[in-house]
Amino acid sequence: MTQPSEHTDVLISASRLRAVPVLLTFIMLCLAGIGIWAVWQVYMAAPWTRDGTVRAYVVTITPEVSGRIVELPVVDNQFVHKGDLLMAVDPTDYAIAVEQAQAAADQARTIADNAEREAVRRANLTTLETSEEEKQTYRSRAITALAAERQAIATLGHAHVELQRATIRSPVNGYVTNLQVQLGDYATVGQSAISVINADSYWVDGYFEETNLDAIHPGDRATVKLMGYHTLLRGHVTSIARGITVANAARGQSGLANVNPIFTWVRLAQRVPVRIQLDHVPDGVSLVAGQTASVQIVPR
Repeated sequence: MTQPSEHTDVLISASRLRAVPVLLTFIMLCLAGIGIWAVWQVYMAAPWTRDGTVRAYVVTITPEVSGRIVELPVVDNQFVHKGDLLMAVDPTDYAIAVEQAQAAADQARTIADNAEREAVRRANLTTLETSEEEKQTYRSRAITALAAERQAIATLGHAHVELQRATIRSPVNGYVTNLQVQLGDYATVGQSAISVINADSYWVDGYFEETNLDAIHPGDRATVKLMGYHTLLRGHVTSIARGITVANAARGQSGLANVNPIFTWVRLAQRVPVRIQLDHVPDGVSLVAGQTASVQIVPR
């Protein structure tokens, strides 16, 4: 009587053992589905883009006076502090101009003082000693001499400014980049001589599809990964661009909009720049304007 019962128990145990792999497979599939759903939610809720670029302001140093370069204490890619000497042109001509302007100002001051004293003396005389016409004449001479003195002083000030402009100093903390001039070159007014990348102005532009803009707001935290570095940079959204170039807005020959007559069924989303201000740059990470970056926005 006990044999059928034992046989039944064996069958039940075997069935349970066969059900374990099925149950484990079902559990793994459920976990995988939950994981895929979670990743999809993160992907959809946290906008990201691989189309990012490190940017920085570049200060273009253009000489305001012409002359031979006699000092060039910097080299390419050198870090300079605000106020450091970048270059100097030959100040000889400008120093001479200062001396000439100083002499002209001294002469004009002497003439003006003498004309003022003469006018005062004539003004104190009675009508029996001099006429009103003569008094007005001397007063006019004094006013003219005073104007000439002021002009001479202005010329002197301009000469001092020109002499100061012969020495060019860095207006920012940054890196000298793409240095092309050499000691002995002739610096020309208005011609770019030195470029300095402002080291305090680095930021990242992330180019997000317009379909992601609804989830991006100023103040949102952002994570930046530079190509070539494993370390992540932290930042936050400061602004979203308010305009991009549109091909259909180009003006034609008649001044009308030049509209592309071709319309594809697949509509591609425009990419809009989102400015990311870097809050912390880890040690060992060298920022270079133009670097490629991946940007992920962390929604509030």
